[in-house]
Formats: sequence, C-alpha cells, structure tokens
Amino acid sequence: MAINELQPKEVFENFYSLTRIPRPSKKEAQVIAFMKKFGEDLGLETIVDKAGNVIIRKPATPGYENRKGVILQAHLDMVPQKNADTVHDFEKDPIETYVDNGWVRAKGTTLGADNGVGAAAAMGVLAAKNLEHGPIEGLFTIDEETGMTGANKLEPGFLKGDILLNMDSETEGELYVGCAGGIDTNGCWTPKMEDVPADMTAFQLIVKGLKGGHSGMDINLGRGNANKIMNTLLILVSQKFGVRLATINGGSLRNAIPRESFATIVVPTDKVEKLKKFVGEYEAAVKEQFAEAEPDLAVAIADAEMPAKVIDNKTFKNMLEAIAKYPNGVIGMSKDFEGTVETSSNLALVKLEDGKIITCSLQRGLVDELKDKLAEDVRKVLTEHGAKAESSGSYHGWKPNIDSPILATMKKVYTEKFGKEPKIMVIHAGLECGILGAKYPNWDMISFGPTLVHPHSPDEALLIESVTPFWEFLVETLKNVPEK
Repeated sequence: MAINELQPKEVFENFYSLTRIPRPSKKEAQVIAFMKKFGEDLGLETIVDKAGNVIIRKPATPGYENRKGVILQAHLDMVPQKNADTVHDFEKDPIETYVDNGWVRAKGTTLGADNGVGAAAAMGVLAAKNLEHGPIEGLFTIDEETGMTGANKLEPGFLKGDILLNMDSETEGELYVGCAGGIDTNGCWTPKMEDVPADMTAFQLIVKGLKGGHSGMDINLGRGNANKIMNTLLILVSQKFGVRLATINGGSLRNAIPRESFATIVVPTDKVEKLKKFVGEYEAAVKEQFAEAEPDLAVAIADAEMPAKVIDNKTFKNMLEAIAKYPNGVIGMSKDFEGTVETSSNLALVKLEDGKIITCSLQRGLVDELKDKLAEDVRKVLTEHGAKAESSGSYHGWKPNIDSPILATMKKVYTEKFGKEPKIMVIHAGLECGILGAKYPNWDMISFGPTLVHPHSPDEALLIESVTPFWEFLVETLKNVPEK
C-alpha cells in the first residue's frame, strides 16, 4: 500500500507529497517553493520571510472569529542519513517509503517524518473546508536540524497568534511543556603529516552497524558511539602494535549519535597477523558490552591502499587522550522530571579534513547554566590536549509553564475524547519553542505529535495507528481554543 492511501488522508497525502521533495537541512529551496505554491493555490495569504520560513494564514471559520489565534508550527528540513550500502542523493532523490507491519519506513534512509508529518498535519488544517477553528497561521521553519536557523531568524512581531502548537514531538498521548537547550562545541588539531615509516602495511579499521539515532531523544538508550568505540580500538592497537593513523572519518551530523567510523592505519608488517587477531578479539568484547542495545554492531579490519602520509605521533596521542576523556552520553538526570535526562553530550564527528583533525559535539541541558558548564568541560578536555576549542550556536531551553491555559484545554480535550489523561512531559531534545518563545514571550506553547521512533537514523519509523488520534486531537483542540 502506498502511504498516500493511508488514513487519515488529510495527513498522509500531504506527507507523501513532502517525501517526493528533496529537503535536507540547508537545501530547502525546493520545499520552500512547494509550500509557497501550496498556500497560494488555496487562496490563502502566503509569505516567505527573509530566512526562508513560510507563513500561511487562514481566517477563522464563521462563529470562531473571537477565538485566540493559533500558530501551527513544524520544520521543513529533514536529517539526511543513509546506510553505507544505500545509493541515494538527498538533494535530488525522493524518499522511497513503504509500509511494514503497521509502520511507515524508508528504504535505507531517514524517513523525514521528523518533522514532515507535523508539517503535513498543518497543511491538512490549512486545506480543510469542514473544520471549526479560530484564526490559523501555519509556520513552516527551515534548517531546524543543523542550527534552528529559521527559528533564530524569525522576526518578532511578524506573527499574530497567541498560541503555538509545535508538532515536532514523537510520542502520541504526550504533551510537552519544556525542552532542553543546546550548544555546539568543536575542537581542532593541525597535525604534522609525516612520511610512512618503512616496512608497514596499510589497513582500514571499521566500526559499523550501530543504531545511531537522535542525540536528544535516544541518548539514554545505552547505544554505542562509533567515535568512542573506534578511539578505544586505536588506543589499544597503537600501544600494542605501534599503529600509525593516516585518516579518520567518524559520524556525520552534530545531532545524530554516530553509527559508523572508518580509520586508515599502517602497522609494522611483522605484526599484521597479531593485529588482525586482536581486532577480532576487540569486536567480540565490544559486541558483548553492547549485546542488548547494539545487536548488529561490527568491528572489522580490511586491506587498504598505502597512504602517502601519516599523522605525527604527538597529535595522534593528544587526539586519542582527548576523545577518551570526552564527556559523552547521559551526564545527569533531572530531579524535577522523573526519568528525564537533564544534561548530555554527544561526540558526533571525528574527522581528518583539509589537513585538520576536527571533533564536533552537541551538549544539551534543561538548565542553561548546566549546559554551558558541560560545554566548558568539553573545551577544557580539548585544550588540555593541544586542540583549539570553541563553542557556538547556543540556544535556550523552554521553561515549563504548568499553569498554561492551552495545556488545561488540551488535557480536558484529550481526556474527554480518549478516556485517559495525556502525559505531561519535558523533552531532552531541542525544540524550536525555546527560541520562538524568547521572540514571542506572550505565546502559550505546547508540543505534541504522533509516535515516531529512531529519528535521525535510517531506522526512523512512523507508527500508522498513532496518526489518527494525533489528527483528531489536533482538530478537536482547534475547535476548543479559548476566546480572546
């Protein structure tokens, strides 16, 4: 079954349209044009702001003119992740979707339900002729995944509504009232490239098969970090066998847990067999360590062409020691929200690129001071081991407001419609609400959505049966928005 044939059609037909349009972060020109045409074809006021955000305004239905204005918000970009053996150009090719035992998935790539399904629901409301609602503004932001550029560049005073419904959360039946802030911290070494010593043989070390995932949503699941696993291997083989490093390439995106890492090494030829045996032993040990969380984890060694140069030993050692000490994973849990991660760090990238070794990481925190302190700790680790370090792109978290009027309305609507109360949650992932709320402090904000698993990885999947209650809840909420 094609996904545009699934119910509710108001959501799935629009989501299918979005899957046909390439929209990786920072490459959203095609989807911006598509959304502009979508609004104009409906005869609605449609604006593309200076950043590329698309705003589509729909008047209130008769009798609802006195309701508070609602902004339906989702981001247009998607994380471009694929399996190593998948041939796909995210700037040209559509996402190939399929239905699998009650889930919508993509063939070897991210699905883009984060946040395409939220955008699709907003489109469904804008296009519908039979819904009851007050004034609606669809706010479709750009470049959420690599810096929240659209939210950061949205002009204050541009939108007219009072209530923001962000549809970028990922568990149906949960209402999110707060989120973590984040900050990027990067390191850089400039190694001396030296000639390869005599009597060496070249190999590629490979770490692959990890699940990866969203560095906010999935950071507490105990998954392996390919950069950390590779670094431990490099420490051991450099100590045991005198291995030298020529290239390294681990991870791909700052907000995704790294799934793969590749390193080109050289080893004294007389130690080749011992090296191969050791890599096999290391794989067995790591597979045992991550047996439950990472059943497909693999560590391998393969023949490689002899590199022209290798990294000097001092820089190699500094890199290894820094990454070994690099804060990674869950750092602290919240005392106020049980089971919620308070601070985390994700070592997302380790690469030799343009003659420099770079590390990229993302620190998150529900409390800005704790997030900033964690970034400071990361910078200290880097600088103590000879790297230049800097933090940038800091964004605020979203402070919960338990007395929110729209929260009270949505709790009542959900309970009456589904016979159970929704869960009130704080999310460790970053949402645009924190940035948008700073620009529009009058907004009353809630984030919700259908059930989505493994975003930011090729295992991303959307639970079909969760989309109908999500859509019905959205429709009923709009009908019950408080008066001005």
